[in-house]
Amino acid sequence: MVTLVLVLAKIYFREESANWTGIISVLPHVNTILIILGFTWCLLVLTGILKRVFLKQFDISQENNLRARKVYTQLNILQKIVNFIIIILGIGLILVSFEPIRKIGVGLFASAGVAGIIIGFSAQKAIGTLVAGIQIAFAQPFRLDDAVVVEGEWGWIEEINLTYVVVRIWDQRRLVLPTTYFLEKPFQNWTRTSADIIGSVFIYTDYSVPFDALREELDRILENTPLWDKKVKVLQVTDAKERTVESRILVSAKNSPTAWDLRVHVREKMIEFLQKNYPTALPRTRVVLEENKSS
Repeated sequence: MVTLVLVLAKIYFREESANWTGIISVLPHVNTILIILGFTWCLLVLTGILKRVFLKQFDISQENNLRARKVYTQLNILQKIVNFIIIILGIGLILVSFEPIRKIGVGLFASAGVAGIIIGFSAQKAIGTLVAGIQIAFAQPFRLDDAVVVEGEWGWIEEINLTYVVVRIWDQRRLVLPTTYFLEKPFQNWTRTSADIIGSVFIYTDYSVPFDALREELDRILENTPLWDKKVKVLQVTDAKERTVESRILVSAKNSPTAWDLRVHVREKMIEFLQKNYPTALPRTRVVLEENKSS
């Protein structure tokens, strides 16, 4: 009995020793993975700190913020690209630390030509989207907070990512488009070179309307509103149809939202002016009855 107990104890301690040996042999590998993860995390934090430090020199809240928006756009996309590369390298280093995966990697490297062709075809759209994001970062057909018209919707560029762009529409909806959209399809950018913009207002009146009175009223309206930037002020007769005369008013504002408000304000006040002072100049349909003298 004593002999059996001694044999079982010997076997038990031998198995425990083997288990501890296995655990101890794994610890250096775990340590390597933790070091890679920590170094990757530090690099990601460092890119964020460097971006914030550099962007402190630029104030995007200023009225004339074209250069600031340009820098913000470039740095945001470049940070995403760098972070993507850092994460891919970190995952690659962790996988390479496993001996079986390293051997598989060597085998794949030997057939890299065939693998590259297969991966290229399968990831064609994904790679194209990433390349489009990089092109947007440097070519900058638009920037953060640019006023654009896409898919018949008017709004502002809210987010620019490597694979997609978010447009904040005027009614607070969000339009999400792939980055390749802006390289393949036309769109309007109202703040490409500057934020100021010219708005148009069309007024349709009768032929009897006094145009000099309209121009005087336009001067009075613009002088009494802070929406006008005092740069452009034009009233022209642009068309004459069989029943109405078309007058186009051009006014300028510091940015597209202000221009929209200014257009609405001018249209409303001009209509009120016509209603109060020249009601007969509003569009009318005339019927002329002539007496038949031959009867």
